[in-house]
Amino acid sequence: MDLIEQIWTGSGIYQITGGQLAMLGICLALLYLGIVKKFEPLLLVTIGFGGLLSNIPGAGIAESGGLLFMAYEVGIKSGAFPLIIFMGVGALTDFGPLLANPRTLFLGAAAQFGIFATLLGALGLTELGLMDFSLREAAAIGIIGGADGPTAIYVAGQLAPNLLGAIAVAAYSYMALVPLIQPPIMKALTTKAEREIKMVQLREVSTAERIMFPLMILLLVGLLLPTAAPLLGMLAFGNLMRECGVVDRLSHTTQNALINIVTIFLGLAVGSKLSADQFLAVSTLGILVLGMVAFAIGTASGLLMGKLMNRMSKQPINPLIGAAGVSAVPMAARVANKVGLEANPHNILLMHAMGPNVAGVIGSAVAAGIMIMFAS
Repeated sequence: MDLIEQIWTGSGIYQITGGQLAMLGICLALLYLGIVKKFEPLLLVTIGFGGLLSNIPGAGIAESGGLLFMAYEVGIKSGAFPLIIFMGVGALTDFGPLLANPRTLFLGAAAQFGIFATLLGALGLTELGLMDFSLREAAAIGIIGGADGPTAIYVAGQLAPNLLGAIAVAAYSYMALVPLIQPPIMKALTTKAEREIKMVQLREVSTAERIMFPLMILLLVGLLLPTAAPLLGMLAFGNLMRECGVVDRLSHTTQNALINIVTIFLGLAVGSKLSADQFLAVSTLGILVLGMVAFAIGTASGLLMGKLMNRMSKQPINPLIGAAGVSAVPMAARVANKVGLEANPHNILLMHAMGPNVAGVIGSAVAAGIMIMFAS
């Protein structure tokens, strides 16, 4: 009987708490969204599975000395994994549409307004006694509005590691829900005539421009805002490898094997923070709500800037491309193109929308640098 009792008391079923049981259900839901609904599967599948491992009592894989604990310490706490993924994003991204129409940089910048509005909102809720967020935590929550998962994880790891799980889940969930969240906002803030606007064809961008751009953006922003240099530097390096034409092997590895390997361990490491004591809290609900508000404000800000630029510009600008100013590349650009096609079947906006879309990636990195500078 002693042996049977020892086996029973050592089992996960005996040790499991109500909170851990609830988290297992939440993690299974994340796996469902990733596998069945195909919402950001590369991250939700790995995050969900990491969450399952971290909530099995007695497994110890997410505790000190465990694999997921070490992955978090080495890759997330140090900031290495998000930075490597940013390098991969740079290698995968074509900055040509932005260079062909530099004005779209303003659309990407305007879409970052949601980040700072949510920062103030989180501090306001704390002041009213409804929530209890510090400045560092509010800054980490606000970055969800950029719809950029690696940036959100990087900032959370630097400023609010205790909220990392909730922030990561919120960021990637809203990125996945771009096709559902953005169209109603786009249609509410634009007229049918505005959605039908055709834009002139983009000019051809030279190889020299493509090579000089990542170098210029790094030096300009990095020297003015050093805290943004890590993110922008890795983005610029990845893009330089893509465009320079002399390191194709490195660029190919960065775009494929490297970013895939790091994505696996980043997702598992984030999942290790989905423990019941950290995730099942009132603050998590606040983070999910504030993240949605941040994303909605960012989308609306980009649209309103698009409307303003259309009225002030000699060349027509379809305001829909302003919604692509959030950093969900390339999904936000595809959504803008889809809504434009619904209004006018001959209106192809995809390449035009990619300009503010990649500008949003740069804008979110700059916003992250500002947050880290002032909240640290």
